[in-house]
Amino acid sequence: MSPGRALLQVPGPTNVPERVLQALARPIIDHRSPAFAEVALEVLGGLKDVFRTSSAVALYSGSGTGAWEAALTNALSPGDTVLLCESGQFAVLWGELAERLGLRVQRLSGDWRLPPDPDAAAGALEADVAHAIAAVLVVHNETSTGLTADIPAFRDALERARHPALLLVDAVSSLGSMEYRHDEWGVDVTISASQKGLMLPPGLALNAVSERARTAGGKSRFPRGFWAWDPNIAANRTGYFPTTPATGLLFGLREALALMREEGATAVFERHRRHGAATRQAVEAWGLEVYCRDPAAASPVVTAAMVPAGADVDALRAAAVERFDLSLGAGLGPIAERVFRIGHLGDFNDLMLCATLCGVELALEAAGIPYERGGVASALDLLGRPSTERKMPGAAGM
Repeated sequence: MSPGRALLQVPGPTNVPERVLQALARPIIDHRSPAFAEVALEVLGGLKDVFRTSSAVALYSGSGTGAWEAALTNALSPGDTVLLCESGQFAVLWGELAERLGLRVQRLSGDWRLPPDPDAAAGALEADVAHAIAAVLVVHNETSTGLTADIPAFRDALERARHPALLLVDAVSSLGSMEYRHDEWGVDVTISASQKGLMLPPGLALNAVSERARTAGGKSRFPRGFWAWDPNIAANRTGYFPTTPATGLLFGLREALALMREEGATAVFERHRRHGAATRQAVEAWGLEVYCRDPAAASPVVTAAMVPAGADVDALRAAAVERFDLSLGAGLGPIAERVFRIGHLGDFNDLMLCATLCGVELALEAAGIPYERGGVASALDLLGRPSTERKMPGAAGM
């Protein structure tokens, strides 16, 4: 038994607010009843507001990986080529899924410590005179590296190249925590899930779908059953689903959307920016490196920090959880031995951030990682200033 409350500061799943937990505990109701349809219509309308779209949002019981598969199999056909803008491990995993489905993946590799380059994408699209590339795949907020991509700039790259490819964006960790504008930014399919900025347990997979993407989907040769857009979107018009929905999660999502409306989108985004800036300030005061080298692209929802060469990052994370009941994110892929990640998104406030940073500093000491004292004090200095005095670098796409 560990006294007190555990700190879950991985970049997802995130902490679930008490009001949402209470909503999740409601008795199950008939998912074919008018009462359920009323809930579903409210939720689907609220999701359109969060995505900033007037287009359809397809909602499934599933994970972010399922949302990836739904987007790829509805909008594309086997053998199509996609241009994957690599920005970290989740972009890599999305590309691997695309290959398993039978798509050809053209990788636009780059420095993972910098955001993906829209100009490089424009060059690849301009070189594709036969228009073999059917879609461009971009991760808006790459949680493995703690950086964001400038989504409007990728739409601009497609326009400059006069290329008809679809724009598919992974917003799994950004939706609800960072500004996102599906329609205004010209995104064709936005992929997201419930367990991050939407402050729910895992279990809901989301696709916001433009009319252009639905038209392309009408020509898709992928066999689809559960993940098909059209049956879902058609049933949703009256508040129902073609398969059994995750009814409890929909009650929770209704409450999460209410919480977001009460706080206000501007306040939500500002809160995440402040916490991201304070966390990076702490990391730098400890004498560690923020993995993202471009302050303008640094994520407001997760900070990836590098330990010195030769230091045992696994010992740091083990000390954090075993001694202080603090869960930190592991490094992923080729940077696993050098990076740990601090999540600061969802249902999170200043005091929770202070406790998290105190836990990191204690774990650095316990694990014998070389560091300078004062990281927590540096973050407190930023958090304690009036908002008009704070100087915080913004994130791309904000």
